[in-house]
Amino acid sequence: MPLPTQSSTQHDNHPLLRRPAQPPITPGSATTQKAPLSLPNATGNLPPAHNALICVALPGLAISTEHGQLTGQGLEGFYRAGRRMLSRCRLRVAGREPLAIQARMIAADQARFVATLSLSADGGPDPDVIVERTRYADGTERITLRSAAHRHLRLPVEVSLGTDLAELGAVASGRAGPDLPASVHDSGMRWSCATGHSVVTANPPPSDALASAGLLRWELELPPGDTRSVELRVRPTGAGPIRAVARAATSPIAPARAVSDDPRVQALLRTSIEDLQALLLRDPVHPSDNHLAAGAPWRCGMAPAEALAAARMTLPLGTRLAAGTLRTLARTQLVGAGPRSGLLPGPRRHAGTHLPPSCTGEEATLLFPVVLAEARRWGLPEQETEELLPVAERCLQWLRTAVGDGTYLSDPRPGGPWRCETQAHAHRAALLGADLLDAYGRGGGPELRGWARGMRAAFQEDFWIEDRGGGRPAAARLSDGRIVPHLGAASVHLLDTGLLGVGAPAQGLLDKVQTEQLARLLGGPAMDSGWGLRSLGAKEAAYNPFGHRGGAVRVHETAVAVAGLAAAGYEKEASSLLRGVLSAAEAFGHRLPEMYAGEQRTEVGAPLPHPAACRPAATAAAAGVLLLTTLAGIRPDAPAGTVTLRPVRGAPLGEIGLTGLRVAGAPFSVRVSRLGLAMVEEAADGLQLGV
Repeated sequence: MPLPTQSSTQHDNHPLLRRPAQPPITPGSATTQKAPLSLPNATGNLPPAHNALICVALPGLAISTEHGQLTGQGLEGFYRAGRRMLSRCRLRVAGREPLAIQARMIAADQARFVATLSLSADGGPDPDVIVERTRYADGTERITLRSAAHRHLRLPVEVSLGTDLAELGAVASGRAGPDLPASVHDSGMRWSCATGHSVVTANPPPSDALASAGLLRWELELPPGDTRSVELRVRPTGAGPIRAVARAATSPIAPARAVSDDPRVQALLRTSIEDLQALLLRDPVHPSDNHLAAGAPWRCGMAPAEALAAARMTLPLGTRLAAGTLRTLARTQLVGAGPRSGLLPGPRRHAGTHLPPSCTGEEATLLFPVVLAEARRWGLPEQETEELLPVAERCLQWLRTAVGDGTYLSDPRPGGPWRCETQAHAHRAALLGADLLDAYGRGGGPELRGWARGMRAAFQEDFWIEDRGGGRPAAARLSDGRIVPHLGAASVHLLDTGLLGVGAPAQGLLDKVQTEQLARLLGGPAMDSGWGLRSLGAKEAAYNPFGHRGGAVRVHETAVAVAGLAAAGYEKEASSLLRGVLSAAEAFGHRLPEMYAGEQRTEVGAPLPHPAACRPAATAAAAGVLLLTTLAGIRPDAPAGTVTLRPVRGAPLGEIGLTGLRVAGAPFSVRVSRLGLAMVEEAADGLQLGV
């Protein structure tokens, strides 16, 4: 019997709006580090962002429409650290707005807009001037005029500027307010309010500046075939240019590359890595530690569970992102006496119409030892692992305390519900945590394995619903014994068992027959939309193709399903989901949003965007890495000096080569042939191929 949602679920619990590192459900937890760019509570509907061109190089954002002009409407503007530095930037040439003809992203932090202008008196079809605007997330805009005329042109150029210096949350909720008055400043304009200042400088300096209208003017001489450019720079008063983490030589994400019979593979990996780099943030107190923001434009701060999940999926690109994320979150862990000791704080997450909100703090706490254990397998140095081990021990102790004498872990509070996916997270944490404790001679491993063994035996009885179709896992059980029977993508976490030594996956909660049945269900038309895995089956009550937990395709869950199905040997189902997401990625310009509608795919259709989805999003970009590296089946064990390959034998995308990955701290390259045979082409010295 389904549970109704709690009436207390507000916008602050919405997955697109929540603050990172909030206390869990109960009040009174320790204060955690404030994220630099999280959207505060909003009272209205979010303005649509699905058709926006969003340039990202955090803490900088530039949000535009396809017309290229910044009009101050909606979310348009240049942002820095969550504040809109410039909301209006309208270009006029010869007294007219150029005609927009193309807008496209050329990198994660750059967008290019092309427009034309006809000046001939005869009104012919050919343009006389091509106007190109390149907009950067760091607050730079370059406007280039190129003459296609046969005569010398003298062009008056005007740029109308304005800003409200509003916070992104105020912009999103319609509370931004009017433009502030401008003043002429140096070679541009300046705006001020009680909470901030913004300056636009121009090169070359304008010939005229009108503060009352926020207007800069130039008279440009343009010979036939020649070009002239104007560059605008937007930033807070006294601030230098943005130094994005990805631009530093110390970026923690390896610049891996892919080649394949399927050209979409190369584009997806390249764009995924660009998006990950664009979302990198530094811990302000410990700047050597990097982590990922959840996504733009709504969630430009850390969401602990998602930061860990993304870091885990990107371990093939190196362990430094995982290490920085773990260290950053370790500093937020609750310590001291009490049942919440060892918990990593996290906000609520809306769970759809069938269950009350879950606590992402529990998920993050269970992910911490898993990410640490697997990062060690991929090559995290032993010293760094040992430094983080006490934090992982406290996470595991919290798990044992939270379970107590019971069998299952409730979420979000004592008394249930007992969610299927929470048990999968807890079981995996126990097994990988025990393996980690054993490796360093710490106690507690046998007790964790014993609890996991007992939970596995009970789970196969308590959480499995027999029916005429072969059965299914329950979404949750209630404290009174009732079950929540709907089939959703949360069940894919039952297939994500984690990596142990010598390339062996950990044991899962389902037996072989149940695993086979789950694979059949995930590959069936109710769950596989043709574009990826629906978050709720199409035959379930309250199915909504746009519901972020009620039917939309969530890229992270689809990638977990593909990896889990492939590891369990169900390559047909894994390949179908993989091809679906790859086709969706192509439709989205290879920049995957965090979710999109779960409408059934048709021959002439395209995936429908979700208007409130983040794009780029950390888990979606990381999912692109996981999807492609799953094809090679890389299972490293750096402490043992081995790497095992379990490629998808059906080679669903043909031959694929992956270069520039990282295993055991060194470059790693692998190729999978059209026959599904894998070959290591580059690896660390002494790394042996496992059986």
